Amino acid sequence: MGDGMIVTMVSVPDGGTTRISVPEARRRLAGDPFLILGVELSEGPDEPVAGRLGLDDDDLDWFGMPDESPRAEFLGDVAGFVVPVVVDDRITHVHALAGERFLVAAHWGRAVLAPGLTAQVRRERPHDAVATLFLLLQEALATFRRATVDALLRVEELEDAMFEDRHPEQIYLLSQLRRRAALLHHSLLPYLQAVDEVVTRRMMSSDFPADRQHLAQEFTRAARLVRTDIESLQDAARRALASYSSLVAGEQNGVINRLAIVSVIFLPLSFLTGFFGMNFTFLTDRLETRDEFWLLAVGLQLVTLAAAVYVLHRTRVWRRLRDED
Repeated sequence: MGDGMIVTMVSVPDGGTTRISVPEARRRLAGDPFLILGVELSEGPDEPVAGRLGLDDDDLDWFGMPDESPRAEFLGDVAGFVVPVVVDDRITHVHALAGERFLVAAHWGRAVLAPGLTAQVRRERPHDAVATLFLLLQEALATFRRATVDALLRVEELEDAMFEDRHPEQIYLLSQLRRRAALLHHSLLPYLQAVDEVVTRRMMSSDFPADRQHLAQEFTRAARLVRTDIESLQDAARRALASYSSLVAGEQNGVINRLAIVSVIFLPLSFLTGFFGMNFTFLTDRLETRDEFWLLAVGLQLVTLAAAVYVLHRTRVWRRLRDED
């Protein structure tokens, strides 16, 4: 094994895996008619990965390098890709080189596509490296699809829960899901644009085989569906946030309506209390009996209170508040 570089060979059609040395990988790449290799990188390579595998090409210096942006291009007889993949809550990238006889996929850390790809190999039994490349591209799209569907279900659950019992934590979770939708869209869109340009250009070529045209069309269709799913997730997150804002606004309207009712009732009473609390000559000299006190000081307030309740009962504010309760 090479330092910081582990090479795994995938057998066809059973999908079994075997670790081989870098020199053995170079020998097989030079002579095998159909070869699938996975390269696990754990540290920065001293020389380009393609060169260590015997694929010397000045245009392949990017292969296996960290922090590469999404890529899709044809380099003579070899197609090169940097494919985004969803792993848990982050986006990583898998580098792929495909020729007529071989497919080499390089990644940092654990093999994120290995289980799904080997299962696809056992099920589909690809007949050449190009067909296997499309299986890898499809499996990468599947990680986006699974992440999108999972996030969409969580958005719908939160939206249903907030109508039953609203909590401040829900707005935080919805904001996280909206950010995740933006991350998925931002990571996938440049890659799909690059792949679409390359695949469309190759499909227009007269020497592009019909079976590969079918594979390319299937990938394009799947990519369109995944992109639609991500856009649906973005719309659902925006809708859920808008629903949360509407619920908050409705509660605030209820509070304002209650304050309006309290104000209509107590403002006249406060005015009368303040008025009769003043030391005017009329109040001190004329209101001498207990009956006059009860009539003006208490009776007038009761009449005012009854009038306020009657006015509120006849208005929409009271009816709306009663309907909300």
